[in-house]
Amino acid sequence: MKNKSSRHRKRWITDYWPNRLNLKILRQNCPNSNPYRVDYDYLKEVQELDVNSVIKDLKELMKKSQDWWPADFGHYGGLFIRLAWHSAGSYRIFDGRGGARDGSIRFPPRINWPDNIALDKAIRLLWPIKKKYGRKLSWADLIILSGTVAMEDMGVKIIGFSLGREDIYEPDESPDWGPEEEMLTARERLTEEGEVREPYSATEMGLIYVNPAGPGGVPDPRASAQEIRAVFAKMGMNDEDTVALIAGGHSFGKCHGAAPEKYLGPDPTSSPLESQGLGWKFEYKTGKGPDTFTSGFELAWTPTPTKFGIGYLEMLFEYEYELEKSPAGKPQWVAKDAPEIIPDAHDPDKKHKPRMLTADLALKYDEKYARIARRFLENPEEFEKAFARAWFKLTHRDMGPKGWHMGPYVPKEDFIWLDSLPERDYELIDEGNVEELKKRILASGLSISRLVYTAWSSAASYRHSDRRGGANGARIRLYPMNE
Repeated sequence: MKNKSSRHRKRWITDYWPNRLNLKILRQNCPNSNPYRVDYDYLKEVQELDVNSVIKDLKELMKKSQDWWPADFGHYGGLFIRLAWHSAGSYRIFDGRGGARDGSIRFPPRINWPDNIALDKAIRLLWPIKKKYGRKLSWADLIILSGTVAMEDMGVKIIGFSLGREDIYEPDESPDWGPEEEMLTARERLTEEGEVREPYSATEMGLIYVNPAGPGGVPDPRASAQEIRAVFAKMGMNDEDTVALIAGGHSFGKCHGAAPEKYLGPDPTSSPLESQGLGWKFEYKTGKGPDTFTSGFELAWTPTPTKFGIGYLEMLFEYEYELEKSPAGKPQWVAKDAPEIIPDAHDPDKKHKPRMLTADLALKYDEKYARIARRFLENPEEFEKAFARAWFKLTHRDMGPKGWHMGPYVPKEDFIWLDSLPERDYELIDEGNVEELKKRILASGLSISRLVYTAWSSAASYRHSDRRGGANGARIRLYPMNE
């Protein structure tokens, strides 16, 4: 399709007056435009949800491969884990944006990121369940629950799940998702030292974390490890969390890159009306099943892609790997002198050699990551527990203190990363105490402006994106707020 002449291009108000104050950002997700009406209270509605019925429906869906979008290995678990992971994985601790708490992966820009190719199909597969439970189950909760149930169905002993994520119902048009004008372009968000600038938590626009092929597409596992460590830290994960998540998450499913990217159609938002909310149409053979494109890599990690275990770690350390190119032309790694032991996703008579991404080999070539990974390999039960805890942290990191968590499967444990406050074990002050405190404060010698500024600074640190900060807990006394 040829570009139209700029003479005939439609003009927007912002084209003529780019400095015009745009107040639309203050009216995002206005209650008056809520499709459930202005008095809708999800936190009240979800208390009536039969969670076990939803879990049963999800487990039935997992194994019902549909012709319009066939399930890899006859199980949608890998797809739903990717959906839940990519919903939660964009969270960044700097300002609390991204994440899974509002279901915003359903909207641009996130549904259109190249890292999320084909996740529109996962959302469409979940639609009958969302329709069944309606206003009692948010998309945000359903998306995370689908990934968690998938893991449980494939053998992970999960530690719990919390409801309480309220949906937004129109795109988040706030600025600063990144400085780039195009996806996966020059990494303008990196400093000269290679660090990711604040507030970003991915190395390039359109990615959740890092380029799986290596920094800037260069297949260097050690350099990839540096990026992985920096980026995972920006969402509150340490090295053990990181290794557990990658090794556990890559126990399931596969990557897709059946043919060059030139066959790939536009993202969901850019697709024509007849696409009905779907995008990324792949015009190569059937465009689905064995002919699918998502990341451009073509590989599965383990001999048991629908069952949790240490298969990923065994493949990682048992073989030496050499570079090759996927059918889509992406750099990936294949095990040298290895037998064909990896099952095909759609043909039971075919087998493949073990393959890895550059980001996978980072766990082998980075000394700190390798030490943790080998420990997990030698201690499978410890690995499973670490993965279950890291998954819960990944998918609940942005929900705020435990008081916001709802449902029958909320873990009893208080995790330090939830920033919970201790239960009050003292009597509250009475009116007489209040009057006495007022006198003492006014007699302190501090100016009115100083007192107001201190109170304002304490309260103004609250952010609703992940319910962190604020006056409750008097955290302004402590690092990092005291600086």
